[in-house]
Amino acid sequence: MMTKHAAVRAQQRAIPQIVIDLLREFGRAEPAGKGASKLFFDKRARRKVETYAGPLAAAIDEHLGVFAVVGPDDKVITVGHLTKRINRH
Repeated sequence: MMTKHAAVRAQQRAIPQIVIDLLREFGRAEPAGKGASKLFFDKRARRKVETYAGPLAAAIDEHLGVFAVVGPDDKVITVGHLTKRINRH
């Protein structure tokens, strides 16, 4: 499930639905406040996507620099492109 806001942002930012689905399946989750989580592809998640996608991995690779914020109700709130490293505490 995605909020209307997330669907608009995905379209504006040219983030394909399959990449959001891969984020939800394989992405690393970090707390984002108020019960939400920020999903992104770290090195381990990228390897899982490569294994899962097989020969299509090269085509998907250019889209893996994205993140999604997922609320406590498991809806995608927003999506975007990573512009800086995520600091892990």
